[in-house]
Amino acid sequence: MKRVVSLLPSTTEIVAALGCGEQLVGRSHECDHPPEVSSLPVVTEPRVPVEGGSLEIDRQLRSILEQALSVYEVHGEVLERLAPDLVLTQSLCEICAVSFEEVQRAVRAHLDERTEVVACEPNALADVLADVRRTAAALEVPRRGEALTTTMTARIGAIAERATALPRRRVVAIEWLDPLMAAGNWVPELIAAAGGEELLGRPGEHSPWTDWETIRELDPDAIVVLPCGFDLDRTREELPRLTTLPGFAELRAVREGQVAITDGHRFFNRPGPRLVESTEILAEFLHPGTFAFGHEGDGWERLP
Repeated sequence: MKRVVSLLPSTTEIVAALGCGEQLVGRSHECDHPPEVSSLPVVTEPRVPVEGGSLEIDRQLRSILEQALSVYEVHGEVLERLAPDLVLTQSLCEICAVSFEEVQRAVRAHLDERTEVVACEPNALADVLADVRRTAAALEVPRRGEALTTTMTARIGAIAERATALPRRRVVAIEWLDPLMAAGNWVPELIAAAGGEELLGRPGEHSPWTDWETIRELDPDAIVVLPCGFDLDRTREELPRLTTLPGFAELRAVREGQVAITDGHRFFNRPGPRLVESTEILAEFLHPGTFAFGHEGDGWERLP
């Protein structure tokens, strides 16, 4: 049985969903699900405490990256003590988790050549499913990987099939509030499955920066707020950065009560098994008369 260190919340969740949670021996500072992983040794931490509101966090992160520094560091001595056979990481975003290059340096310095490093790169939903299968193969449980991806695909597909006959809602999904960023990668696909059309982000492409005038001109039918790394309480705190913008109250989505704030930290921002629940959240927000999965009040809430 392999000893596994997961440096990404989504890969930690994938390992657990594959029934291999007992093989985890270390985690990143952000891994918090399932709850029992909180007792595992922490292998990473931010190099600089990132604090404040959306704009302040953005400025601090940009400053770190402009200095050609990694946002996070790996505790090599902890990694060496844990002696994992498998390290799970990502190569998609230097802000979301430890950079792949930083992980490679730590592994070379503190572990031997037998340690396997698997780097996920989930640009689109198909990539997320491929990462599940890749992780399952590395854990030597490929059939569980096939079973999990089949279940995820079927559940999302069932929602998409029911939504086919429903009106398509024009949606703007906001992944960061200041400066404004729309949601890309897998989120437009989840919105499409839930009966909507994302107006700014494109499937498989990185989340694009945008501006308020563009959103006003689009005048979407619905707005979904899912800031990266923010839970529902934090999203609620940051919401005035959006609601105080000029003309917000005049938008169609606002006038018709079609603005949702969500727990992006638990759901949308983690490319793993809970993208199914993320699709359910979108479906019950966009089409409440058809879908009711019980996430409202926990995973999301409608702006009054």
